[in-house]
Amino acid sequence: MNIDIGIDLGTANTVIYIRDKGIVVNQPSVVAYEVKGKKVIAIGNKAKRMMGKTPEELEVVKPIKNGVISDYTLTERMLKAYVMAAMQKRKIWGKPNVCVCVPSGITEVQKRAVEDAVFRTGAKKVYILEEPFAAAIGAGVDIESNKGHMVVDIGAGTTDIAVISQGGINYSASEKVGGDDFDEAIIKYMKKRHNVLMGEVSTEQLKLEIGSVYPREKDAVGYAKGKELVRGLPTKVPVKSSEIIEACEEVSDMVINAIKLALESTPPELVGDISEYGIILTGGGSKIFGMNRLITEKTGVRVRRIECPELVVATGAANAKDYVLNSEHVTVLESQQDF
Repeated sequence: MNIDIGIDLGTANTVIYIRDKGIVVNQPSVVAYEVKGKKVIAIGNKAKRMMGKTPEELEVVKPIKNGVISDYTLTERMLKAYVMAAMQKRKIWGKPNVCVCVPSGITEVQKRAVEDAVFRTGAKKVYILEEPFAAAIGAGVDIESNKGHMVVDIGAGTTDIAVISQGGINYSASEKVGGDDFDEAIIKYMKKRHNVLMGEVSTEQLKLEIGSVYPREKDAVGYAKGKELVRGLPTKVPVKSSEIIEACEEVSDMVINAIKLALESTPPELVGDISEYGIILTGGGSKIFGMNRLITEKTGVRVRRIECPELVVATGAANAKDYVLNSEHVTVLESQQDF
């Protein structure tokens, strides 16, 4: 028995991996709908392009917040559309076995909501796996080794940390801080320092262009585009990457403190392994400039960066067969309906 589909149901993006096909869906976890009747009119990239630009009768939302479902109905509709799109790329017909990832710290009720949402897409079986464990598998870590490995998965809504050894999780924690908090910090900074009110999309673009948590060799310059607070007129203000470091300092400190706590809570022998092999850094939030250097400077442990870190959770979920089949910690739902 194989896992056919691996899903990373993320706050910012939903990523789906199909066995023998690889990543087939990587779309924003965003839904646009009519307020009256809640009719969905767009999902993914199309919905994201509508953010901040809709009339009163339409609303654009992110139905997943801090890694958990905040709007069950919209999440189910979004997920079903993505899974249907992914299923079209499968060579084999029939109901799929699905492994979906969740943050380490969610409750049983929140976990059940995720299971049910995936179950209703028509899955034959649904397996639930913690995100940092899936990230370790996706990053190529030998999870059965007796060596300790630390994975830090910085997503949009949560930072999940796990110390893995001998096929199990020795330590895990989930902090409600991630890439979206960097965006919010930038918005607050621009409002306070430059009297500019920025929208979500333009803030994310500025973060992608010059976002930093560690000094660059030469300051990069970008432009904060938004509205003047005083006159309400459109404006464009030049911003240096060093200002973004200042804006994001509180958020990056939260990430660093969570990593330090994980190291302090880990047995000495495993800390020795982590020091030798380095911290594995994954998740889309880890792509902000200098995060790896900041972690190394603050903890004294080198960081191993992963190519395409935002894709490793879904990849690991689809390739976690042996673990999910043999672990007593993995919940399984079995479907009775046809796809």
